[in-house]
Amino acid sequence: MLFVPCCRIFEIPNFPFMASAHFSLSLDSSSSSSTSLLNLQTQRTISGSTDKAKDFEKTQLRIPFSFRKKAVNLQMMASGKTPGLTQEATIDREDNADVFDDMKQRFLAFKKLKYMDNLEHFKKLADAQAPKFLVIACADSRVCPSAILGFQPGDAFTVRNIANLVPPYESGPTETKAALEFSVNTLNVENILIIGHSRCGGIQALMSMQGEGDSRSFIHNWVIVGKKAKESTKAVASNLHFDHQCQHCEKASINHSLERLLGYPWIEEKVRNGSLSLHGGYYDFVNCTFEKWTVDYGESRGKKEGSGIAVKNRSVW
Repeated sequence: MLFVPCCRIFEIPNFPFMASAHFSLSLDSSSSSSTSLLNLQTQRTISGSTDKAKDFEKTQLRIPFSFRKKAVNLQMMASGKTPGLTQEATIDREDNADVFDDMKQRFLAFKKLKYMDNLEHFKKLADAQAPKFLVIACADSRVCPSAILGFQPGDAFTVRNIANLVPPYESGPTETKAALEFSVNTLNVENILIIGHSRCGGIQALMSMQGEGDSRSFIHNWVIVGKKAKESTKAVASNLHFDHQCQHCEKASINHSLERLLGYPWIEEKVRNGSLSLHGGYYDFVNCTFEKWTVDYGESRGKKEGSGIAVKNRSVW
């Protein structure tokens, strides 16, 4: 049994005797559940005597796996045992099961609270989709468009890549170009939204590259697509700290990608006739703000090719 001294992190509001409580934590290794339970045993002393029959109480706390793993290691050290390969493999398997158990619970909650409550909507989606948006976002795990902007199933056709870049129309085939063709020409989306974000690793890689980068690197071969954004950033912000240069490039690359979209003939045609709008968005997850703007096609058309785009309806949320 592992003994843990009383500390405020284990305070339980319904235990008025907490100030004089003594704790012991024991790992329930027989539990088959992926989230193990630890028994928190509290013993209180009343008037200098201990009544084990009445005053010894137990409660169970559900704790995260990371703490559970530390508790196991502490037990092994206390017993003089050294964790071996078999023991490490057991912990890793439990960790993996724990992750998928959480995922399972989230799915079951979605099924009960959203799917079953909106059954007719999901039946329609099973037959066809008609999203209003194509979203091009970064693959960064911190930037999930559905979580940030509340897109629901059927709302947005989404493609995610490193640094949310749009390749030139003339370049070879990519999954991003396939998504553009399908969403614009088949699904007839009405909006394309490119979402960039703060502290983008792809943009940092782009800004750190020397020349064309390492031709053996898949990352360099992809982010070089944003070369023009890097060049425009260096032209106006080379005197700034590297982090600020990256922040400037994160936004500049969005506008370069929006301009590049107008180089796709079937996109430009729909924008020109008003059936498709192009938008940029920038999610700052450091301060939790979202900046949004829309391409002003009329004003942009008068600009020299490669000189940038005009925007309108800029707002910060």
